[in-house]
Amino acid sequence: MTATAAPGTARTAAHRRPRAAPRWWKDAGGAAAGLSLLIVTALWVNNGGLRQIGDGGSTAITAVARLAGLWASDLLLLQVLLMARIPMVERAFGQDKLARWHRWTGFTSFWLMLLHIVTVTIGYAAGTTNVFVQLWDLIWTYPGMLLAAAGTVLLLLVVVTSIRAARSRLRYESWHLLHLYAYLGVGLALPHQIWTGSDFAGNALARGYWWTLYAVSAGAVVAYRLALPAWRNWRHRLVVSRIVPEGPGLTSVYLTGQRLGELPVRAGQFFHWRFLDGAGWTRSNPFSLSATPQPDMLRITVKNQGDGSARIATLKPGTRVLIEGPFGKLTGESYAGGPVVLMACGIGITPLLSLLGELPYRSGEATLIYRARSEADLAFGAELEWFAKQRGVRVVHLAGHRAGRASWLPASLAGQADADVLRQVAPQIAAAHVYICGPEEWAGLARAAAVEAGVKPARVHTELFAW
Repeated sequence: MTATAAPGTARTAAHRRPRAAPRWWKDAGGAAAGLSLLIVTALWVNNGGLRQIGDGGSTAITAVARLAGLWASDLLLLQVLLMARIPMVERAFGQDKLARWHRWTGFTSFWLMLLHIVTVTIGYAAGTTNVFVQLWDLIWTYPGMLLAAAGTVLLLLVVVTSIRAARSRLRYESWHLLHLYAYLGVGLALPHQIWTGSDFAGNALARGYWWTLYAVSAGAVVAYRLALPAWRNWRHRLVVSRIVPEGPGLTSVYLTGQRLGELPVRAGQFFHWRFLDGAGWTRSNPFSLSATPQPDMLRITVKNQGDGSARIATLKPGTRVLIEGPFGKLTGESYAGGPVVLMACGIGITPLLSLLGELPYRSGEATLIYRARSEADLAFGAELEWFAKQRGVRVVHLAGHRAGRASWLPASLAGQADADVLRQVAPQIAAAHVYICGPEEWAGLARAAAVEAGVKPARVHTELFAW
């Protein structure tokens, strides 16, 4: 940083910023997901599903099994599409929301799949043999069922490691690697539907629908998780320019490349990064930009949390970098001026720092509230001082251990109500756009305090540091 400018505060006009996603994109996406389930249900009805329910007995049980399997398959493919990194979908919803929907859809699909397995086994076994013998017979003698069983085991592994208690015990890299097995699980679990499913094999409309959904899902993964990142990395050719320590365990990485002004990224967004510096380069980590993107420079700031982030401080200038992204909705696309309050906790300061350089606020309109465990953990002192002097940003540091109650405040302010403190440090809070970034629990409490202080929920923008 120089004495006259903070990183990311100059030459921003030369950088191409993506336009805000049209509002109808969200409606179209939600309608398409709902329509897919309606189509599947209609195909089941057309194939005699309701009539078979009315017949009762084992016929009704297998009809329920078919419907549960069809819904599970549809949701599995929707789950793939949710995280296929489709730019239109990412821009409309943001990866934060997509990740939550991906998780809910995955759990729902898994339970429907188990219901399908249990009910189809009971239905086939009724009056002939016990369910365990029937399950064994289904797996070993029906086409595609052995593959489906292997796929179910892989999906079970993904589901178990996605439970919050399990995720908290895994490194991000380990969890991400295990999660990739979901693609293999989906690929193994679905073929039996093609070979043995009466709702597929006996109906031309059903075949057309399912083949289309399979092709769209596979095509989206190939296009947006493989081809688009490969093209962007070839086009922009990012390399590490320099490494700057920012504080205890905190390191900034400055990156240069080609045609960075054409990279469709905004302040507040993040990429998945791979540094080609030796062992471990295949594992990506999500890091936010910590400065407004420039035509000739990007910057990220990484906290050493004991996983792949630990090697960031040892990177050498000239190291090649691969990126996937950009992602995230913590941007200024809906902000056109007026009061703005940015609330950061810990490493959550990084995307908000980049927003400070891009948002078109006037002097005195912006307040940054920076929460940390101790004074030593507060970083970017000189940079924040520049924003305070040159752009009139009010910077409020709140250091100290957590309060003894559920609160976004430190223990020193635990005796005061969360919303009251927010009104004191940011008197214009009720009329402001509020940007929040930090750990999941803290961000939730900060959001609740902002809404209680009078902020309209639509003006509260969050990015959670969770996976």
